[in-house]
Amino acid sequence: VQLQASGGGLVQAGGSLRLSCAASGRTFRRYVMGWFRQAPGKEREFVAAISWSGGSTNYADSVKGRFTISRDNAKNTGYLQMNSLKPEDTAVYYCAAANWRYTDFTRADVKDEYDYWGQGTQVTVSS
Repeated sequence: VQLQASGGGLVQAGGSLRLSCAASGRTFRRYVMGWFRQAPGKEREFVAAISWSGGSTNYADSVKGRFTISRDNAKNTGYLQMNSLKPEDTAVYYCAAANWRYTDFTRADVKDEYDYWGQGTQVTVSS
């Protein structure tokens, strides 16, 4: 599956952005989708994940209550709504898809579980 992330940009602290992840190739609805981010000089870190049905979600503690992950399988697209943005949210954001191998969702925050990655979209939050 090929993934194309978009929607990044420059926003002031407290503002909002919605990232999109368009999938093509294999059937998107069969895959768990995740969002990760990487700030300069830091490791890529987990942000959020959603199961293939949308029934399960998982968030990093740093974004809980501010970010919402969703997906529209009919459109082969996933989303990350980001509200109340902070300067520390500045990073390149990547979407990823996983052919899920487990019966639960506990490893959804592990980047090595993901098989496909998009190219990333820059999010910059000014103070």
